[in-house]
Amino acid sequence: MVSDFKEKGFCVKNSVFTPEVLHTLSSEFDRIVSQLQESGENINARWGSELTKDIEQSETQVIHTHNVQSYSAEMMAMIQSKILLDNVEKLIGPDIILHHSKLFLKPPGKGSAFPLHQDWSYFPTEKNSMIAAVIHLTESDEEMGCMRIIPGSHRLGQIEKTDGHSFVKGVHDRYQLEDAEPIIANPGDVVFFHCCSLHGSMQNVSKRPRKTVLVQLYSGTDRVVEGNRHTNVQLVLRGRNHFATRSSVDTSF
Repeated sequence: MVSDFKEKGFCVKNSVFTPEVLHTLSSEFDRIVSQLQESGENINARWGSELTKDIEQSETQVIHTHNVQSYSAEMMAMIQSKILLDNVEKLIGPDIILHHSKLFLKPPGKGSAFPLHQDWSYFPTEKNSMIAAVIHLTESDEEMGCMRIIPGSHRLGQIEKTDGHSFVKGVHDRYQLEDAEPIIANPGDVVFFHCCSLHGSMQNVSKRPRKTVLVQLYSGTDRVVEGNRHTNVQLVLRGRNHFATRSSVDTSF
């Protein structure tokens, strides 16, 4: 696991969550989606860029919200689970901070694609310790628009303007989403990847929904670059936040 992560910038841990736990989480996922739909808010997080148009076949959508732990105790328990954090600790050490989480539902036939991008451009940290843990509540294959990652691309480091919204010379002319490694996963599997790994996904053209929860985590010995405005819940899941101060944890300051 650790060697794969260091070499390729990602790794897959199989069967992290049991079928019994998955049943509960999948039911909660569906309930949250219904709650979102009933809110009347815009919950379609389709990536509206020129790069997206090149990799989609039709009008698409992806149902999305931040911070699923704010919706459900079951989702909070999943994020705090020992088995998940034991695996995270192997990758970033014993001090683990939750930055935020996201729910993604790619509906059958029209689940939106995501162009190649690096996560760091949205929430950079000083030491690049940020990783994502993608928890699969359903299977995910190429027909369903599974994740695709360029192996070893984390070694490129932080590349400017790799947020997936515009063409970057030396990136999108060198790396193609179609050529990235497809990450096939089963329910209960977790995909971990580095914040500098180039990744994306194709459209879900299958008749099956693709349900994932993505959890962004960083080391308590690292900190988000000053001035970054992205949601950061700064929840200590294990160990300590070595840079916490009165003003940094109180957003009213």
